Amino acid sequence: MAETMLAAVWHGPKDVRLDTVPLPPPPPPGWVQIKVAWCGICGSDLHEYLAGPIFIPTTPHPLTGKAGSLILGHEFTGDVVAVGEGVTSVRVGDRVAPDACQHCGVCQPCREGRYNVCEKLAFTGLHNDGAFASLVNVPAELCYILPDGVDYEAGAVMEPLATGFKAVRMAGSILGLTVVVLGAGTIGLGTIMAAKAAGAGQIIVLEMSRARIAKAWECGADVVINPKEEDPVAAIKALTNGSGADVSFECIGNKHTGPLAVDVIRNTGTAIIVGIFEEPSAFNFFSLSGTDKKVVGSLAYTIEDFKGLARLMAKGAIKAEPLITGRIGLEDIVDKGFLELINNKDENIKILVHP
Repeated sequence: MAETMLAAVWHGPKDVRLDTVPLPPPPPPGWVQIKVAWCGICGSDLHEYLAGPIFIPTTPHPLTGKAGSLILGHEFTGDVVAVGEGVTSVRVGDRVAPDACQHCGVCQPCREGRYNVCEKLAFTGLHNDGAFASLVNVPAELCYILPDGVDYEAGAVMEPLATGFKAVRMAGSILGLTVVVLGAGTIGLGTIMAAKAAGAGQIIVLEMSRARIAKAWECGADVVINPKEEDPVAAIKALTNGSGADVSFECIGNKHTGPLAVDVIRNTGTAIIVGIFEEPSAFNFFSLSGTDKKVVGSLAYTIEDFKGLARLMAKGAIKAEPLITGRIGLEDIVDKGFLELINNKDENIKILVHP
């Protein structure tokens, strides 16, 4: 009889179950097997829980062959316990924080080094079985070895922090500029810290939750505007001599905040869209063609972003601790994880799960 493990498996909207599943097989060539220490619940996991399938494939994925039910979880750390044939980049016993972007390696974006938008992109935990379980197999090339001084919990937050780090990198130099961050959830807070480390002159945050407003201040915001209390466009123009911000980062994924990210920037400014959207926005493209504004999409990160992020974390310029608001066992993932984040959104940022 095959050995089994407990795993959080997505079956459909509002249907994530703790299932007993077989242990993953020994890792194939080029892959490793990881014993999971901590795995964070991501906003994309919540999107899948509430309204999926969004990323989860409904027909066999071209890279993984997976469709439908699979094990969630992609923000994780753990120890390498087995390596496949030909693996030399990591060894058994290494503490790792894996990049989630499984990719083909041959399409144009991959050849450019931008495998985060691979034409056959497969996210661990969304297009292939993930880390809400005791063991998971991932490609060895995606494993970032945790440096001394970065513990398992901080390492589990590197994945969302890398998303904010990469978004700021996509904006180009923001030295001395005024930036707006829409949303002070996990990605927004990481973006605030990355923007501060990149030398932003003024960081304005739009957020309605009192608890998240406090986190925004803690992470380096210079101004926080509550859109429930004042018009954010008018308030930002008042702070910028009537022009608007230089750069905005949309970190919410709401049909109203997508267009707002364009409205809050000045003519010739840049809006970086980071949020995951469940539904389309109504948008007047004259707000671009009539202003020379730019809109840039930013998905995920690459291993190079992990490396840059780790350097900033080692210096204390970016910190994981403000993001972690809960730690639970796998057996509580639905009630104290997914439902807690949905029903008490204002009080929570990142809940980590220990399998």
